[in-house]
Amino acid sequence: MSDTSHVLEARHLREDRGFFERLLDFSFQYFITQKYAKFLYGIHLLLGLIVGTWYVFNGFQTSTSQGLLTLLLAVVGYFLWILYVRVALEFLVAMFRTAENIARASGGGRDS
Repeated sequence: MSDTSHVLEARHLREDRGFFERLLDFSFQYFITQKYAKFLYGIHLLLGLIVGTWYVFNGFQTSTSQGLLTLLLAVVGYFLWILYVRVALEFLVAMFRTAENIARASGGGRDS
């Protein structure tokens, strides 16, 4: 019974690594993609919104018709950007989860 609590405690200590500690892990034993996927998704959506807004403002500075056309294209482009970023992040997270599950099943034991 004490062996089980010791293993759980050791696993809990390994999971308490901070962002920079995981980021600077040169042995690549810890994956950060799953833990920070929400953050990465939010950053990419914000960047897409900033770029789309910039294009719309530049379009309206040229002319009103150019601005309206740019606004329409920006909305469509932003939707496609959201779709692309979501699919790409889901693919990455699925790959890392698969790698973790294979490592656990083969006895590699790479936890998060």
